[in-house]
Amino acid sequence: MSGAYSALAGWFEYLNADCDYEKWSQYLYGRLRSLGIGAGRGLDIGCGSGAFTRAFARFGFDMTGYDCSAEMLARAEQLGAGGRVRYILSDARRVRVLGDRADFALCVNDCLNYIPQTDVPAFFARVAACLRRGGAFLFDVSSAHKLREVIGNNTFCEDREEVAWMWFNALQGERVEMDVTLFVRGEDGRFTRADEHHTQYIHEEDALRAAAAAAGFSVRAVEGAFGDPADGMRRNFLCVREGR
Repeated sequence: MSGAYSALAGWFEYLNADCDYEKWSQYLYGRLRSLGIGAGRGLDIGCGSGAFTRAFARFGFDMTGYDCSAEMLARAEQLGAGGRVRYILSDARRVRVLGDRADFALCVNDCLNYIPQTDVPAFFARVAACLRRGGAFLFDVSSAHKLREVIGNNTFCEDREEVAWMWFNALQGERVEMDVTLFVRGEDGRFTRADEHHTQYIHEEDALRAAAAAAGFSVRAVEGAFGDPADGMRRNFLCVREGR
């Protein structure tokens, strides 16, 4: 059994292509512009293999991506993004800005669900310390409904030509324990098995609002996937850093 996003690193964007990274990136960019930020420096916390980091570099931002998976960052480097991107191996809870404070930070695609509830206030305070006054913080979570009712205690699987995967989930209190098994086809046609364990924590909207406010953020909006008010699977938070 290996750590989260080790064997998955090389396949993550491929297996999640149906989430529409292009549309998702455009949505985030539009929300960032609505908060008055159209240029400058950005942080992508929990960047994984760099899909959003690369997208925001294409939008013209100087980006720094942080992730605690060395395999994910190796894949991000392999995919490339030019001179506007650098990647740093770091747990999200230890993120720090290099140089001047950034204009915005992203923490999207379930990164926050990997942070225990008790660590969220300190994490938000650390993000605030990385941003200039008026800087934006866009983060999301898989909703409590999604983790309790859709993911928890359910099993998912998919069989593709190059890779097959199985995902076993157990709801345990305020978290979901996840076991992922991959079977990857080699050049000789034989499959290699890899197993990973993940833990995702359930975050309630009111608790996240309170923690953001305590860290000095003004929560400007909370909305569903791509801004859809009817969506109950994802909660997107649009925040601005107040104070000095």
